[in-house]
Amino acid sequence: MNNWINGNTDSNNIVLSSRVRIARNLDKVPFPHKLSEDESKDVISKVQDGFFKAIKDKESFGLISLDEISKDEVQYYVEKHVISKKLSENKNGAFILNKDETLSIMINEEDHLRIQSITSGLNIKEAYDEANKIDDFLEQNLNYGFDEEIGYVTACPTNLGTGLRASAMLHLPAITLNNEMNGVLKALTQMGMTIRGIYGEGSKAEGNIYQVSNQITLGISEEEIIRNLQGTVSQIVNQEIKTRELVNNKFKYELEDKIFRSLAILKNSRLLSIEEGLELLSNVRLGVEMGIIENITQKFLNELLVDCQPSSLKRILCKDLSNNEINFQRAKLVRERFN
Repeated sequence: MNNWINGNTDSNNIVLSSRVRIARNLDKVPFPHKLSEDESKDVISKVQDGFFKAIKDKESFGLISLDEISKDEVQYYVEKHVISKKLSENKNGAFILNKDETLSIMINEEDHLRIQSITSGLNIKEAYDEANKIDDFLEQNLNYGFDEEIGYVTACPTNLGTGLRASAMLHLPAITLNNEMNGVLKALTQMGMTIRGIYGEGSKAEGNIYQVSNQITLGISEEEIIRNLQGTVSQIVNQEIKTRELVNNKFKYELEDKIFRSLAILKNSRLLSIEEGLELLSNVRLGVEMGIIENITQKFLNELLVDCQPSSLKRILCKDLSNNEINFQRAKLVRERFN
């Protein structure tokens, strides 16, 4: 699988990434929010032992405990979509990560295990196949909580059954600009889907980037979830393309002006907030996806999307920064990258 940051060969691809998360819990063990520190460590130890006993390519994976790295380092992994915000809030959590950062096993998130696979573009089936392999490896050595009637037991009732959450991250500036997002949300709700911000539940759609995912996990097979989401995302992509064509036909010069002004600001700004930076990058990304701007790749924009985030920026510079310093250093980094 490709790391989502590396992007796609198709510059017109509106889908940045596809992700699958599988929720599992150890049988007869309280859910993470009920565990003491010692009990949490015991769960980590059991998952670690079970995983490395089953996996053949042990050298490609490593365990990272959240209590052994700084808060900024934890947030850095959130900003790269390697772990969830929920896991980052649990100091008794940990995760197993492969070298390519396409596969991770979050331990003591909302559930004992959240097996995640993330790849570039609209490749939900590929992401599911990889996550399912890891799930099969773990099940060889771990006793999961399972009920014959309701399926896999999870901390949240909305994950009962398959425990599968599949999602795609999309860039939807035209739908947003044309005030069509409420209609998309209503249609998704009727189909058992939902749309959230860039970092999933509870986050905002910064830079016109959204996550579309399934809501129903009970009474439906994994294959149906993947197939339904794949079809739904394809429909949203088609709607975005049509809306872009409509906007371009009616407001060609205004659209191009907005795109090139955004590029100019990014190349010359001295202070840049995260909100403004992501909005300007969205405009430039739109120009790249529509073929209006050349010689800028999706990989370049994906890297900037991550690197201009606060914790990633601190990690690059290897120092702590005040809010004003972050805005200054963000503008400097963006300027240097573009120029």
